Amino acid sequence: MYPIWDVPYLSSALIVGLISSFHVLPSHLAVGALWVTVFIEKLAYSQNRSDYLDFVKRFTLLLLIFSFVFGSLSGIGIWYSATVSSPRAISALIHNYVWGWATEWIFFLIEIATIYAYYLTLGKVDPKTHIRLGYIYAIGAWISMIIITGILAFMLTPGKWLETGDFFDGFFNPTYFPQLFMRTFLMFGISGIYGLLISSTLNYQTKIDLSKLISKIAFFGMILGGLFSLWYYKKLPAETYQIIQGLPYMKTLIKVSILSFFILLGYFLLVGFIIPKLNNFALSLVIIVIAFIGILSGEGVREGARRPYIINGFMYGNQIIAKDHPALKIKSEVQKFEETGLLTHLGYLPQNLKKITSDNRLEVGRIIALHNCANCHAFTKAGLRPLPKLLAGFNPKSPEDIDAFLSALSAFPYMPPFAGNDEERKAAAEYLFTLVSSKK
Repeated sequence: MYPIWDVPYLSSALIVGLISSFHVLPSHLAVGALWVTVFIEKLAYSQNRSDYLDFVKRFTLLLLIFSFVFGSLSGIGIWYSATVSSPRAISALIHNYVWGWATEWIFFLIEIATIYAYYLTLGKVDPKTHIRLGYIYAIGAWISMIIITGILAFMLTPGKWLETGDFFDGFFNPTYFPQLFMRTFLMFGISGIYGLLISSTLNYQTKIDLSKLISKIAFFGMILGGLFSLWYYKKLPAETYQIIQGLPYMKTLIKVSILSFFILLGYFLLVGFIIPKLNNFALSLVIIVIAFIGILSGEGVREGARRPYIINGFMYGNQIIAKDHPALKIKSEVQKFEETGLLTHLGYLPQNLKKITSDNRLEVGRIIALHNCANCHAFTKAGLRPLPKLLAGFNPKSPEDIDAFLSALSAFPYMPPFAGNDEERKAAAEYLFTLVSSKK
């Protein structure tokens, strides 16, 4: 077991979620943009619209800056935050999909090389060669999505992998194709928002013509993406619906995500079919914010639906192996921690904290509580999902009341069992009671 990352007012999982949700904007733009841009470039040549090439240049520059600077930084942020938040989960993903990650990085390098070539050679090479560069980038970016989606979908629906441990059984899991098609078509909606942003900076007639064209592409992309979202929702495991129904905030996130979807759909409908002159720079920025709120809500549902697991059916949110996996020769750790305790597995602890004493009881209790709860809960009274507020809702009168709650975690389908022996659980309960009883 590795040290725990304690994030005040939030939680380590929420930090990962916030960075990941932002990353959807530049990453999906990176996948969808060149399909739209190359199509417009071909129109520029076939219809002799040199003004369209100005859009191509500006849109590609936006892609370079937003997707390959901010997108790359947020991608690194995901790896860093996920590694310190859930190191054992990241280790499991790397060990199971090391060749998948390696393949994805090859296609990412193709993206980097071709996007610079595409931007720098516009107007400097013949149109046919330049369009080929655009297609190489577009196909490489989509293959990158094909690979990443398999690993993301695996975490919620590992499918037969739980029995076989086979790479492809986990990769082509029950929600793989619904999620792949959902993301593939929604990326045209995300690309459309940025396309409208850039087109709003051009002369009036070019803005009108491109606004109508881009909005129509985005509108039908969103429609198809929405239909595949329904397919994806239908493929979720039965226990996932129980989690969604049992947690009120999950229903709120779904409603916000659906509302954001229809706002975007209405915007594309207005600009593409009814009032194209409605498109302007300020409104496009507002729509980007709405899109982010929708993505944040949707990703929150996808992440929250895994509870109490971080890898569904295999590893709990507190990074304890949940069940035996004979194919990979991995055994459940639940009973082991109940018998031998958690402290014996925390190699980073100094010697004076490896055994509970009267002097260190609260300090060790805090460490044990952090290992069990900090991935999902904040240990401050204010913030998002604060643990003291949750425990106060049970109105505990003593540490024994909290100990009884920790003993009965299995009664809550969205909570992992307590990792530790009886003595460690009592020490954790004593520390948690100080959070509830404190007036600070």
